[in-house]
Amino acid sequence: MGKRLRRDFLEGEYVADRAHDKCGVFGIYGHPEAANLAYLGLYALQHRGQESAGIVSSDGEHLYSHREMGLVSDIFTEAALQKLPGSNAIGHVRYSTSGSSAIQNAQPFVLKYLQGRIAVAHNGNLINSEMIRTDLERKGSIFQSTSDTEVIIHLFARSEKEGFVDRLVDALSQVQGAYSLVFLTERQMIAVRDPMGFRPLALGKLKDAYVVASESCVFDLIEAEFLREIEPGEMILFNESGLTSLHPFSTSPKRSCIFELVYFARPDSDLFSYNVGEVRKSLGRRLAQEQPADVDMIVPVPDSGVPAAIGYSQESGIPLEWGMIRNHYVGRTFIEPAQSIRHFGVKIKLNAVRKVVAGKRVALIDDSIVRGTTSRKIVKMLRDAGAKEVHLRISSPPITHPCFYGIDMPTRQELIASSHSVEEIRRYITSDSLGYLSLDGMLSVVQENRQNFCTACFSGEYPIEFPGMNERLELPLFERMR
Repeated sequence: MGKRLRRDFLEGEYVADRAHDKCGVFGIYGHPEAANLAYLGLYALQHRGQESAGIVSSDGEHLYSHREMGLVSDIFTEAALQKLPGSNAIGHVRYSTSGSSAIQNAQPFVLKYLQGRIAVAHNGNLINSEMIRTDLERKGSIFQSTSDTEVIIHLFARSEKEGFVDRLVDALSQVQGAYSLVFLTERQMIAVRDPMGFRPLALGKLKDAYVVASESCVFDLIEAEFLREIEPGEMILFNESGLTSLHPFSTSPKRSCIFELVYFARPDSDLFSYNVGEVRKSLGRRLAQEQPADVDMIVPVPDSGVPAAIGYSQESGIPLEWGMIRNHYVGRTFIEPAQSIRHFGVKIKLNAVRKVVAGKRVALIDDSIVRGTTSRKIVKMLRDAGAKEVHLRISSPPITHPCFYGIDMPTRQELIASSHSVEEIRRYITSDSLGYLSLDGMLSVVQENRQNFCTACFSGEYPIEFPGMNERLELPLFERMR
C-alpha cells in the first residue's frame, strides 16, 4: 500500500472519492437565441464538469467569448449572455484532467489564424499531446494553456493544407486518444468524434437549427429532437448549405467508454444506443443474481446507486427503502470544522435515516468504489444510525487501472482494488460483506455490442497504448495527463 493511500486510510482524511468525467460540450447552429440555448445546454451538462464553463457565439462576422471559473448558473448572467450575439454558439463545461484548474484552461478556446478565427470545445484526452506540444514549441509555437486541446488548434493553424476541412483533418490525423469536439468559425460549426468513439456526442434538431451535445438529456431540456449519435470517426459540417457528413479518418474498432453507462452520464440520457437508466437497472438485476444478500431492505447510495438499487430490488424481491438522503444544495466550498465533526465532508452530503435502518439488515448499493474512503464512512454512518448489518454491493467490477481517455481516475497505487483483494477491501470498509459485479456480468447488459466498449479501468486492456504508458500508470493524474 503506497504512503499516500496509507495516510488516507489511517488518518481517515476526507478525499474526493469519486471518478470525474473531463468535460461536456454543446453546439447549436442556426437559432436566433443560440447563446441562451447554449446556457441551458451547459446547465444540463453540469454533472460532467464543475470547475469552469464558457460559451463562444458567432453572428456570421465575429466570434464573441465568455468563460469563467465556477458553475454555469453563476457565470452566465443575463448581462453576460447579452454580450454573446448571433445564431451560432458552442459551449463547454470542464473538470480538469489534462492541465490545471485555471482560467487559461477554461474552454472553448479561441484562436486567430490566417483565414480568420476558430473556437473549439473538447471532451476527451489526447495521449500523445505532450510529445506533439514539445515538438511544436521547438518550432516556435507559443501555448497559452496547459490543456491538451490547444495542441489541436496549433496543428490546425500550422497545417499546410489548403481548405478548411483538409486543415482540420490533417490536424486531427496527428493526434491519438479520445476526442469529441465542436468547432465554431465566423460562418460554420463542425462536430467530430474520434475514430474509436470513446466519448459520446449526439446530434439533434430544434426547428430549423442543428444541435450537438455530449448527452441527449440536453435535447429534452431545450425541446430539441434527438436525431442520432454522431458516429465514431464522423465529421459533420453545419453551414448555410445545411448539414454535411464526412468520414475522413481510417476505420478503427469502436471502443466506447463503458463507465459512461455505469456512472458518468445522466440516467435520462441515451448513449451508445442504450438508455443509461435502463442499463444501470439491468446492472443491478445482474448484481442481485451474482451477489445475493440475506437482508431486510435495499438502500441505494444517492444518487449514484439509485438505478442499480431499483434493479437489485426488482430481481431479488427485497423492498427498496430510502435509508439515506442526499443534500442537493451543497456548494462547491464550505467552512469545515477542523476536528469538531468527524467525517464532515460525507455527512454534509449524505445522511442516514435512523427510523428506516435501525435494527435492520441493509444491502447498500453503489455503482463503484475508487479509493474506498467514502464507502467506509457511509457504512459507519449506517451503523451509527442503528443498522444491524450492512452488506455493500457494487454494480461494476473492481476499478484496478487509471484512465488515459478523459476520465479522472487516481493513480493505480491509489485505486484500492489494484492492490487489495475483495476481502481486504471489505475489512477496510468494515461492511459485513462486499460483492462486486463481474466483468462478464457488466458486459452482459450490452451483450450484442460488448466488443465495442473500452473496459480498461476494470480490465487493464487499453485500446491505445503509447510509449511510456507503464510509467504513467503510477504518476499522479496531473503529471500523467499533462
